[in-house]
Formats: sequence, structure tokens, C-alpha cells
Amino acid sequence: MQKFKIEPKFRLESLIKYYAQWIREGKLKVNSDWNKDLKIKFTVQDPCQLVRKSLGDPIAEDLRFAVKAVVGEENFVEMYPNRSNNFCCGGGGGFLQATGYQDARRKYGKIKFDQIMKTGAPYCITPCHNCHSQIHDLSDYYEGGYHSVHLWTLICLSLGVLGENERVYLGPELAELGL
Repeated sequence: MQKFKIEPKFRLESLIKYYAQWIREGKLKVNSDWNKDLKIKFTVQDPCQLVRKSLGDPIAEDLRFAVKAVVGEENFVEMYPNRSNNFCCGGGGGFLQATGYQDARRKYGKIKFDQIMKTGAPYCITPCHNCHSQIHDLSDYYEGGYHSVHLWTLICLSLGVLGENERVYLGPELAELGL
């Protein structure tokens, strides 16, 4: 649209912006009480398409706000570098996963794997489905032992509405929490 100077009749937004807004407004009543005693640590992946290539650091800040509201600020571990400077996970916006270049995808993703491992967090929150698949595979392939989990899964967990069938990617310490 920019190339052909077409004025859009819509605005591109991320659901993460709305999660943060709804939490701030009290419309999405999440809390981190479930993790006060467990003290499970979480890190977060800043997706390339969402943060670096599209909406920038403001969406990364909304992501961190929502994550901290759900897991507890004291249980959030930052990766370095992060936000717009974060390393790509190697998922290629779904291209590498869809086309089967597993060796290349895993080689590119090794930097992200090492970055996650350095945090010591047993969970990596991935708001992007492509990142989720890639980061999950990297943990399995390189035997990292961490779990990849969608942000919405933790939001639902914090609200007490996460269904039994939606707990596939949770580790044993969270799989039955709140059931």
C-alpha cells in the first residue's frame, strides 16, 4: 500500500496491544497470584515480524506489561538483546517450517536457543505461532528442557479458564494447575 500510495481504510494492530490495554483498564482481570509460591520463571520472545519489522518497541513494552501482569514481575527474566534488537528465532515467518528446511532452521535458531538457555527460565512465552513452533522444536532438538508457551495460554491460566485440552505445552508443574 505504501509503494502504490494507497491510503488504507484500516489500522494494523496486534492483539498484544489490546491485552495490555484491557489489563490496564481492568477489563481483563488477570493476576499472577497463581505463581507467587511456585516462582516459575518466564522469558519472552520478541517476534521479528511483530516487533522489529512492524510495530516496534511500543508493542514489545505492551508484551512485557501483559507478561508481568500474568506471571509476576519478579518471575520475568529478560533476554539480551531484546525488543527491536532481539535475535530472530530462525522460524522465518513460517517459511522454513512450511518448506522443511529443518537443518537450516535449527542452525539459525541455535543463537536463539543459547539466548533462552542463558536466562535459566523453564518457559519461553511466544506470542507468535511461528516462533512458538520453532522455539519448541529448538528445545526438543538441542535438549534444552524449556517449554514454549503462548501468551494467551498464560492469560487463560491466570483467569482460571484454561481447559484441560489446552495444556499440551505446559510442563508438569503447570499442567494441572487450577483444574
